Amino acid sequence: MLIIRRRRGESIVIGENIEIEILETSPTQVKLGISAPKEVTVLRSEIRVTREVNLAASSQGADPAKLTQLVEHLRESTLPAEIPSPEHPTAVSPNDEKSNTP
Repeated sequence: MLIIRRRRGESIVIGENIEIEILETSPTQVKLGISAPKEVTVLRSEIRVTREVNLAASSQGADPAKLTQLVEHLRESTLPAEIPSPEHPTAVSPNDEKSNTP
């Protein structure tokens, strides 16, 4: 996984014709703008998981055990890497450190 830090107004380019721009940030969310050709499908991961589960259920018959395994596998494959929450930062800026000098 490639991890890139971006600020509001900055963007990332994927290939020749896909651009992802950071539109807005808050402590708990990031709003992205995605510019891509119409033939490129852009989905939230939970929508993709739901579609794949529905497709598997309709093609295999609804075996609950197999569907549960499929859902767990898809969730594990789409979970983002663990990212520290804003409430518990891991980095300390020089201004935040307490001086040991009298």
